[in-house]
Amino acid sequence: MDLQTLIYLFVGVSFALYIFIAIWAKAASTKDFYVAGGGVHPVANGMATAADWMSAASFISLAGIIAYKGSDGGAYLMGWTGGYVLLALLLAPYLRKFGKFTVPDFVGDRYHSDVARTVAVIAVIFISFTYVAGQMRGVGIVFSRFLQVDVNTGVIIGMVIVFIYAVLGGMKGITYTQVAQYMVMIIAYLIPAIFLSLMVTDTFLPQMGIFGKLSFAFNDGVKEIPAGTYLMHALDQSLVDLGFNEYTKPGNLWNMFMLTVALMVGTAGLPHVIVRFFTVPRVKDARISAGWALLFIAILYTTVSSVAAFSRVNIIDRIQNVPYKQWVEEGVKQPDGRINHGGWFRTWEKGGLLAWNDRNKDGRIQYAAGKAFDDPKGKPHFVDPEKGKAYGPDGHRLTTNPLPPEGHKPFDNEVYIDRDIIVLANPEIANLPNWVIALIAAGGLAAALSTAAGLLLVISSSISHDLLGQVLFKDKSTGKSKLTDKQELFAARLAAIAAIVVAGYLGINPPGFVAQVVAFAFGLAAASFFPTIILGIFDKRMNKAGAIAGISTGLIFTFGYIVYFVFMGGDPKDYLFGVAPVGIGTIGMVLHFIVAFIVSRMTEEPPAHIQEMVENIRIPRGAGKAHDH
Repeated sequence: MDLQTLIYLFVGVSFALYIFIAIWAKAASTKDFYVAGGGVHPVANGMATAADWMSAASFISLAGIIAYKGSDGGAYLMGWTGGYVLLALLLAPYLRKFGKFTVPDFVGDRYHSDVARTVAVIAVIFISFTYVAGQMRGVGIVFSRFLQVDVNTGVIIGMVIVFIYAVLGGMKGITYTQVAQYMVMIIAYLIPAIFLSLMVTDTFLPQMGIFGKLSFAFNDGVKEIPAGTYLMHALDQSLVDLGFNEYTKPGNLWNMFMLTVALMVGTAGLPHVIVRFFTVPRVKDARISAGWALLFIAILYTTVSSVAAFSRVNIIDRIQNVPYKQWVEEGVKQPDGRINHGGWFRTWEKGGLLAWNDRNKDGRIQYAAGKAFDDPKGKPHFVDPEKGKAYGPDGHRLTTNPLPPEGHKPFDNEVYIDRDIIVLANPEIANLPNWVIALIAAGGLAAALSTAAGLLLVISSSISHDLLGQVLFKDKSTGKSKLTDKQELFAARLAAIAAIVVAGYLGINPPGFVAQVVAFAFGLAAASFFPTIILGIFDKRMNKAGAIAGISTGLIFTFGYIVYFVFMGGDPKDYLFGVAPVGIGTIGMVLHFIVAFIVSRMTEEPPAHIQEMVENIRIPRGAGKAHDH
């Protein structure tokens, strides 16, 4: 069966399964919509949590970051895994015992303030939309290659799919859909990883492949790297030959540390992960599901570093000094005698995520350090077919970028490869079987859609439950919402629809590559929510004035810093303490703690019943079901 047919089959079957589950588990009440009725089994919840947490950034982009950054990319790996442990052990049991299933709900009740609740809603919306932009971009990238449409059309298709199962099913539908998505995702990641491990190192376990030896020799364009060389040594040698930094040599350790901390505490403050601990019946079940989730997450995360290394070796081996036509013509015999799949290079070109600039006019692809195109980020600007000749003599897409002003040793780089396509393109670069390539397409979509749905639900519940139900339409005499269950459910679905539209726009106009955008979201979560939640649990004296001041300070500072240096052309020489924007959430978190502590001590202490409630949260006794509203 040909590749495109297999892709349609795998993706179509998986989508049909997700939509069937959404319809089968359709939310009938606000409790179903927000927390899946609170009755999900811990193992199923652990699997759903893993799928929710392992987003497009984990599946699609993380290996790409490590492949290009080498050891510096480990900050993402350590930050995200360490953050989940921090959340599971330090926060989740207490939040579950408190019984409020959204972060603004916790902030509003703990700090006894509708203003604090509203500030928290604004922070949730900022964080979630920043995060979901990366997921929708991931959806567009997968569709652009495997359904052969442009990235923007892919985002719109993803919006339609998410609309069906997020708006209909709510958290109940999403939870059981995510169980299926986790299964698809982990199978789709591990099978290609096993193939690549056997191919590159002759080691069956991909987790151990990074410590293995090369099973073949390859020429990096400067010299021959012999078979039997340790994989890490081979990468170090070949990358230095091509003008890059050593793969295993760390760069800026200070920024790596700041990014790791921001990702860790950001994970612990992410609202769409926190809500997962309210979908199980008891506090004990929340702890058990956290353990299962960590196990399910570890299966993929212990594989990522090896996949990154395999990918970088394959790029050098399979692309370096190869005629462009070899990668775009069907059935051309490769140097090793195998017949290639054909067309993958051109298909990624059509999506705008891969480009070749034949700077020395030899018809071959040269890969080295430096930019192939004159652009601040090295990206190609393709010729509009309606405004001129769009394709060159070799069939490659032409660009309007002038040549970069300077060359690089040992030769000029001629190829632009978007980091976000590394995992998706690697099976094709390695010439794996068609069914493996189709499988990874289904897995990439599962990863992006699972997290996108969870984030959109958090946005809709924050607007319908926290802003409308608990602030704008709150009965002040009873303290309860004036909205009926049916009205609030309707409002939640309308909010979800609006959120999908905004998320689609951000996916079409992303502020960076997938994992970078996600890192910004984690930084915002670190600076806005983590200190307020920690102080709310462990500091009885913490009051509403401190919470409002802390959240506002952390969010405004971190958001402003990112906007200035990423989007307004700020000079990296002016970084505060030398901290890059992706790690600035750590400074924002410290500012939040300082401001919240000082303001809370300078203002009136919380009422006695709030202080007693905080004391009760920390007593290690069981708790009942999450509160109904």
